[in-house]
Order: sequence, then structure tokens, then C-alpha cells
Amino acid sequence: MDDKKDLELLLKGRTSLLVIETAEEKRIVQMITDLGLSIRRPLYQWSVTEGLSRLEFEGPAHEDLADPVELLRYIKEGNCKGVVVLPDFHPYLEEPVTVRLIKEIALNHAELGVTLVFISHSFETPPEIKIHVSRFEPSLPDSATLEDIVREEARQWSRENLGGTVKTDRESLDQLLRNLAGLTAVDARKLIRNAIENDGAITEEDMPEVLQAKYRLLDRDGALSFEYDTAKFSEVGGLRNLKKWLKIRTDVFLGNDKSLEPPKGILLVGVQGGGKSLAAKSVAGMWGLPLLRLEMGALYDKFIGETEKNLREAIKTAEVMAPCVLWIDEIEKAVSGDSGGDTTGTSRRMLGTLLTWMAEKKQSIFIVATANEIDRLPPELIRKGRLDEIFFVDLPEEDVREEIFAIHINKRDKDANTFDLKKLGKISTGFTGAEIEQAVVSALYLAKEREEDLNTEHLAEEISKTRPLSVVMAEKVAHLRAWATERTVSADK
Repeated sequence: MDDKKDLELLLKGRTSLLVIETAEEKRIVQMITDLGLSIRRPLYQWSVTEGLSRLEFEGPAHEDLADPVELLRYIKEGNCKGVVVLPDFHPYLEEPVTVRLIKEIALNHAELGVTLVFISHSFETPPEIKIHVSRFEPSLPDSATLEDIVREEARQWSRENLGGTVKTDRESLDQLLRNLAGLTAVDARKLIRNAIENDGAITEEDMPEVLQAKYRLLDRDGALSFEYDTAKFSEVGGLRNLKKWLKIRTDVFLGNDKSLEPPKGILLVGVQGGGKSLAAKSVAGMWGLPLLRLEMGALYDKFIGETEKNLREAIKTAEVMAPCVLWIDEIEKAVSGDSGGDTTGTSRRMLGTLLTWMAEKKQSIFIVATANEIDRLPPELIRKGRLDEIFFVDLPEEDVREEIFAIHINKRDKDANTFDLKKLGKISTGFTGAEIEQAVVSALYLAKEREEDLNTEHLAEEISKTRPLSVVMAEKVAHLRAWATERTVSADK
């Protein structure tokens, strides 16, 4: 059923209290107005600025009923049979008198014959009236509706620009439609207009700005953040097996191939600095999707129940941003359940909430979970079925180290072809990608101090001064590699 039909059934069913949480107040009010004839009930609208008036036709407003308490007393006395639309009524629910009057109206619904419709961007139902409340959730525009809005905005741009034509291609348009999913029609129209406005075109270059604007519209704070800088796999050395695995699943996840079940996600374990974080960013960059980073440690709150609520809010945001990549960073910190300070069982409840969502989610959200301490990962998380695969990001081999050196040298406007990459790869045994990058940075400072151009010897000197993590924490790294041998798939080989 469509929205109008669902709303009609609720109003015909003589619901006493109806709550609609939405930012599209005008759309909902218009929908109720259009239903006036079919539900055969008088329609009223109230506002704190204008008082009470009829919704179906223009007429004098009862300005003396602008006060919420006076309005509710008026309705309770039987003066307003029908449907009464109450926009932005939520601030007045903090008053006990207001809540009691609403409850009395609901209790006497059969005699009064009135339905109160609360329309607000957010509505926290008081427990006293919760049993009487029905909720209506307006659907968001689907892909076809969004494409119609794009065409409307393109025609509008053409009229304003002497008949010019908005340029795009099917791939860019499809990417825009995917990125607008989860927004209301009003918000989607704003972002479409912004994408077209500057140059009369919809291109791949518009997508980062569209995604950033979309995330800002959600206005969410907390442990979930939007990662603006998503790397491409050309900027990642090694990880050849992971790249291949993702490449063959691209069309299925993006919906271009519906013959198979879409992939759910992956778990990346490995040595710190080995490239897990960069790999997470690269998945989003490769697929042209927004990347959301969930800091599990930041979800915790001292008040019982708030931590789980924070997790549910983060999940809700990810669902609105879908299709997207959700990077759950250092997942073991929040769900291991072995923290001595966790006396309330929060970690276990967090794990339960997360696992249930992972098993039941319908939205196109690809999970990339990263972990450093594999001993703290609960078995429920790492068993097959929750995620598609567990990849181990090991210390890079010699040829991969050469590749990483080349990436970081070129990134700093130097020509990697003028360096002895084979020598650098050979003398950097045991180095992670992060340690190689830091060696390049340190060598640049060394070259500047000596007033010389960066060369292979500067890099070799800095490498010789460094003791990599694989040496400093040799036992721990060896244990991690031994654990991964039989339990994971290599991300590189």
C-alpha cells in the first residue's frame, strides 16, 4: 500500500492519538487534506502562532485557542469532532496538565469522536499515553521517484539557463540515486539542485559533496563519523587477494547483478600499521560509496542502557546512509566482554545487539570490521555466516614493500623511478606499511636538513635507525601470525 492509503486506514479506523515523526510537515498536512472527502470527517489544524482553524477551507482562526492547554480543554468539551492536526506539539508534553488532558481525550474517544495527529521532527511519547498512540511512518522516495525529481530539477535548470541541457551519464546518475537513498524528497531535491547548479552536469566529481551534505542533514553526533577521504586501491600496496575478492563481488553488492546474495562484510585482523584501516577506506573508494567509521569504544556511557542506545542510533544512521560501507574499528574493544570494569554486562548486550542486526539487516551495508587483538574476539562474531570472510593482513613481502615505497614517494611529488626500490624493499624486512611511510617522512626531513634532494641513501639511513614493531614486539607478532595461519585467508597471497 502507498502512504496515502495507509494513512486513510488509520484515520478511518478512528485512532485516538496518531504520531508522525517527519521533517516533511507540508507533505503530510497536504496528504491529510486530500483525504478529507474519503474519511468523511472534519479536519482542523492548530499552531501556537495562529490558534485553531479548519484545514479543508479558509476561514477565521480561533486565535484564543493558541494556548495548548486551552485548546485541549476546548476539544475535551466536545467542540471539535474530527481530525485535529497538531504540528510541533512535543515541547508541551513536559507539562503534566497537558499530558493528562491528552489522556482524557483518548479515554473518551468514543464519545468525543476526535483524532489528535501530532506531527514533529521528533516525538517522545509520554508513558501515560503510550498505550493509546498509533504511529505512521512516511515512506522515503524510491529510486524511480528520485530519478523523476532529478528530471524535474534538470528541466528547471534548463528553463533558467536559456534552454541548456544538463549533462550526465548513466553511471553517474545511478551513483547519485544510490547516494540519495534514505533522504526525504525535500532533502533529496536540495542536494540534486546543488549538484546541477554550478556546471549544469551530474558527474562523479559531485558525489563526495552530495555524501557530505547528506551526512550533515542527518545531524548525528557520537561514535559514528563520516570519512571524507576514501582511498582507492591504487594507493594500497599488496592486499592482492582481498582486492580480487572484492572486485568479483562489486556488481552484486551494487545491485547491478541480482543473481547472487549480496556480500555481508569482512573481518580484517593483523599487525598494527599493516594497512587494515587503509583497506577499509579503499573498499568504499573502490565501490564509490560513503564510508562511516564506528568507534566502538566511544559508544560507552556511564548510565545503564545508554551504551546500547548509542549503538542503535549509530546503526540507524548507517541504515539511512545505505548503500554504504560501515567500518567498525577495533571491534574487540567493545564486544570482548572480558573487561574487568564491565560489571553490568554491557559488552555482552552490545555484542547481542550487533550480532542480531548483522544477521537481520536488509539494507545494503557492507561491514568492514578491523581487529588487532584476536584473542579478545568472541566466537559468535568470527564464525562463518556473520561475515563472509576473515582476512589476515600480514607483514608485507619484499615486492609489496617496494610497491609501498613507490606509492609514498610518488605521493610526495618525487619520482619513484629514480630510487633503488629493490634495495629499499630488501633492507626493510619486517616493516609495516605505516612504518615505511614514516621512514619516507623522516627521510624528507633528513634531506631538508642537509639541503639535498631526497634519494635512496636518505631512506636507507632512516630505515637503519628504526626498530619495527615486528622486532620490538616479536613474540606478540609471532603469536598473531601463528593464530592466523589456520583460521584466516591471507589478504595478499
